[in-house]
Amino acid sequence: MTARSEAVVIGASAGALEALSAILPQLPAGFRLPIMVVVHVPADKQSVLAELFQNKCLVEVREAEDKEPITGGTVYFAPPDYHLLVEMDRTLSLSSDEPVLFSRPSIDVLFESAADAYGPALIAIVLTGANQDGAHGLSTVVDLGGTALVQNPDEAFASAMPEAAIVLCPDAQVMSLSAIAEYLREV
Repeated sequence: MTARSEAVVIGASAGALEALSAILPQLPAGFRLPIMVVVHVPADKQSVLAELFQNKCLVEVREAEDKEPITGGTVYFAPPDYHLLVEMDRTLSLSSDEPVLFSRPSIDVLFESAADAYGPALIAIVLTGANQDGAHGLSTVVDLGGTALVQNPDEAFASAMPEAAIVLCPDAQVMSLSAIAEYLREV
């Protein structure tokens, strides 16, 4: 854990609602870091995640908008059918490029772009999910000196995503959801 953390990225898929519900509402009102979140949502569905979590959280929660400056203490959800990227000037951008691992938004795309922008000041978290999205992105975060946290696969609704992340990032910290929430509160 470092005092220099500047941003958090989270990726989740199957079981995401329950996993995020154990983390995001635990953040205090004065939480200073921005959090960018990719959840695999079907392209043809309207996402209600930002709305749902805004009612549960003490921090601001909203759906990310293209070219929006990233501000601390805000949770940004990727909109359905768009990749969410962090630009070098620390603004958000949305892309309709091809799906990655059948996913748009892709966790890998968010993690890799955020790792480029924040380097060692980034905390990346892979939660429950039924595919391998996020593993390569987490590896990029680690390669650039960032912090990697992975939900304990034994506790995940779908263990494939955390297991894939651990295989590619054996030094990642494997934690329970409550331990992840505690880690973020202490950052």
